[in-house]
Amino acid sequence: MKVKRKIIEIDDELCDGCGQCTLSCAEGALQIIDGKARVIGDELCDGLGACIGECPTGALKIIEREAEEFDETAVEAHLSGLENAGDDKPAFGCPSSQLQVFAPDGTAGAPETGSGLSHWPVKISLTPPNAPFLKNADLLVAADCVAPAFPAFHREFITGGAVMIGCPKFDDTDAYLEKFTDIFKTAGIRKITTVFMEVPCCSGLPGIVKKAMAKAGAEIPYEDIVISRKGKRVSNLIR
Repeated sequence: MKVKRKIIEIDDELCDGCGQCTLSCAEGALQIIDGKARVIGDELCDGLGACIGECPTGALKIIEREAEEFDETAVEAHLSGLENAGDDKPAFGCPSSQLQVFAPDGTAGAPETGSGLSHWPVKISLTPPNAPFLKNADLLVAADCVAPAFPAFHREFITGGAVMIGCPKFDDTDAYLEKFTDIFKTAGIRKITTVFMEVPCCSGLPGIVKKAMAKAGAEIPYEDIVISRKGKRVSNLIR
């Protein structure tokens, strides 16, 4: 039943998708969707405004409008569902699932002591195919062991493009295939670089990327780079 009451309103122009408001919403009424904060259900928002002080851009405010009544039972069910969600559906409030785009520490490749990263998240399983940083990007797909093994990872591989990191041994490779297929169909990726270790379990990563390109019917310039367990480049293969 709808009543006139206080509820949160979000200004899309001011919201930068940082996700800070979601962490302070005890009811889980706020989520980042397509890079913007959203009230996912009027019945989940109590209208008290605990989230407002966490917003760095002033995008949130309390207004009065016709809305579904606040429903504590619905909140309990919603939070219980989030708590029981698997790895592919991150629990409410996890900063790793919040889309962010920001300026890297360095330009044209990070300096020795800086970071070349320009977005978040970086995990393949957490990155949605419609993430804004994937649009028309040069994409680096890296096995997650590469970064600790290769000392110049930021300087040589992250140069203002998008990066997605995962493990083909322990993660859901079928989900990887579907996600990359969606990305290659819709994002307009300009170039793909796959970086992986010279160990058997890592060799599946470039195979997944190639299958996804074939499934998407996409012809994208592609490069494989293999890193040794001692952190050296073993080979480059441009396709």
